Amino acid sequence: MWSNNDDEPRGDVLFVVHGYNMDAADVMDRHRRLRGDLEHWGFKGALVSFDWPSGNKALAYLPDRCNAKQSALRLVSDGIAYLSAQQSPDCAINVHVLGHSTGALVIREAFDDADDNHFQNMAWLVSQVVFAAGDVSAASMSQNSGGAESVYRHCVQLTNYFNHHDMALDLSNVKRVGLAPRVGREGLPADARPKAINVDCTAYYQQLAAPGSIIAATDQTRTPPFVGEQSHSWFFGNRTFARDLFCVLIGQNSHVIPTRLRVDGEWALRHV
Repeated sequence: MWSNNDDEPRGDVLFVVHGYNMDAADVMDRHRRLRGDLEHWGFKGALVSFDWPSGNKALAYLPDRCNAKQSALRLVSDGIAYLSAQQSPDCAINVHVLGHSTGALVIREAFDDADDNHFQNMAWLVSQVVFAAGDVSAASMSQNSGGAESVYRHCVQLTNYFNHHDMALDLSNVKRVGLAPRVGREGLPADARPKAINVDCTAYYQQLAAPGSIIAATDQTRTPPFVGEQSHSWFFGNRTFARDLFCVLIGQNSHVIPTRLRVDGEWALRHV
């Protein structure tokens, strides 16, 4: 437990769901990077990494998506729903979930499966759902999509971080032939629920990835600076992303989050 700005007690548990092609060492490396950067900004909650079986072969990408779906229900049954069942009306514990890459698919399927299985505790609720480089189709997250309905029903807010330069989610990628545009590259659709918020990281990433970037020197302080493909994995070990995520987890409104700028009516990530 820790205290908010009003000195009121609160607690936070953040489940982190990894993506495709991750071994245990990489999962733990990203876990430590994210935990360290969140703690740097003042987060005192707990991080829990949810592991699911994924391979490392491009041709196994589609079968691994099936593995993700089959593993998904355990995220809710053994984690989120269990914690929710322990909560009393005056409980100050907030449960959040972050899905990177295919981890976003795990979250969407987990929430949908939980509703289909009619859990005894159907009132379970997650405070913040966060997608970073989410590997789910944009169309599947519209307010009229059956797959997304459960996500919207069981969360207070959904935040989607996307980057138009994400090469791992590029539809020209050989393993993505036939797949629709993803939320991690194109953003959530215009008809997503009002509780869904897009954060465009494209301009920030361009500055971060530029040769000799001053921003990279201050924001990507770890060695190596990232694990995996840079345009897809830069979130882990990035101080600006962690600061924005921290503000999301403690429930700040987008209008007062310092790492956001309003551009053409949309929110964009920025270095401050």
